[in-house]
Amino acid sequence: MEPSFDVGSERITDVFIGQSTPERSRVSFNLQLDAEEKKETMPCFVPFNKSLDLTFFVLRSVSVLDDEIIHAMKCFSFQAEDLGCLHSSVMKSVHGNLVVWYGAWIKRSEENRRILYNTLLSAIQDLSHLGILLQHGFYDVYAGESNDGQPHARFSSGDAVLLCGMVPVSNDTSELSYACMAILRSGFRKAEGSVAGACLQCRDRPMVAMLHVWKSLQACYSWLIASDYRKTIRPYISSFINDAQFDVFRVIYVSSDDFLSCQISHKANAMRGKGECGHIDGPEKKLC
Repeated sequence: MEPSFDVGSERITDVFIGQSTPERSRVSFNLQLDAEEKKETMPCFVPFNKSLDLTFFVLRSVSVLDDEIIHAMKCFSFQAEDLGCLHSSVMKSVHGNLVVWYGAWIKRSEENRRILYNTLLSAIQDLSHLGILLQHGFYDVYAGESNDGQPHARFSSGDAVLLCGMVPVSNDTSELSYACMAILRSGFRKAEGSVAGACLQCRDRPMVAMLHVWKSLQACYSWLIASDYRKTIRPYISSFINDAQFDVFRVIYVSSDDFLSCQISHKANAMRGKGECGHIDGPEKKLC
């Protein structure tokens, strides 16, 4: 099957599907972001090692306007901190209606990671009236490069991020993983405007992903055009993959934005059912 590399695709790839848990008490938040103050916030990080548990959730907005789902995912980020989330961000596709939530978590046992995953999935599924959950999973970074030599990729609100997901032709991801690492290391330093890049592997399904941070959208698109991926990158990996999708995103929010400009109001009584924000509450909060 010939891979698809259409810019602005409506999906990256499937990751893995978990099972939801019973609904839990809800906390609602009112977030008000000041665009001027966002420039001074601390960035979000993707470490180039396995010191943290990394999660990605990809949703497609059901509305033409994305304000509601983006607001809900900001609430989701704040609530995730109670479960041990150290860094989180919300990204919006430039050409489509995809929204990506990224979270970096305190490392935990496999059993507790699964409980955390089910808790997050349950909260995200409560937002089905705002967006359709397409992909979700835990990932490990196995290679990374940064232009400042730091052992992480960092990005803030307003930055451009290129995400790519690839499904290998077999359950063995070793050849595809090596090919992606070679692409990152051979082309990264030649790319003008590139900030950092990372190669990731899904823990529960054969799947390889790449995350590339750029100084601007213009720098990202200039690289896509100049690299001529149809003649260079695609032939290099086409024999290793069944499917590949990528999209360009803008970082809408990082969790540190809260500390400077969010006004948070908790509802006095717990709520159940569908609402403005997904809920993360219950016994699992004690895992951290």
